[in-house]
Amino acid sequence: MTCSTQGAPNAHGQPHGRALGLDVGARRIGVAVSDPLQIVARPLEVIDRSALDAIDRLQSVCREHNVCVVVVGLPLHSDGRLSAQAEQAMAFAEQLQTALCIPVVLHDERFSTQEARQILNHQRRQRMAYDDAWAAAVVLQRYLDARAFAQTIGLPPHRSEIG
Repeated sequence: MTCSTQGAPNAHGQPHGRALGLDVGARRIGVAVSDPLQIVARPLEVIDRSALDAIDRLQSVCREHNVCVVVVGLPLHSDGRLSAQAEQAMAFAEQLQTALCIPVVLHDERFSTQEARQILNHQRRQRMAYDDAWAAAVVLQRYLDARAFAQTIGLPPHRSEIG
């Protein structure tokens, strides 16, 4: 995929387009997307990570939804140390950065799955199919909220960009 320049920033200094949130697991990738103003996140889909075309599918999702930034959940231990899964998420984020040619940002995802399960509060069988996408939505919403708060008080947003 050839990189192209994103549009000019909006009034809040953010690039035009949606943000995509990812909850990267060993078997599945939960995917969430924001609204065009990057205010609200919603679950979108779950991608089978073992599929050879997982990155291709994410490229398609980015094009379909006019995505200008990807937020990858960083699974840290409760005390903030990097976990083995965090290292895998970081490696996947680097692959995405190369394939997507748009900013890929890491954001703390501690307890996002538990929060997603509380939001869903469905029967276990129904809930399992959506856990990953909802966890991605939780991570993305946290990122959007933190960035909006930083802008409100005049701080530059904390970004852990890859590449």
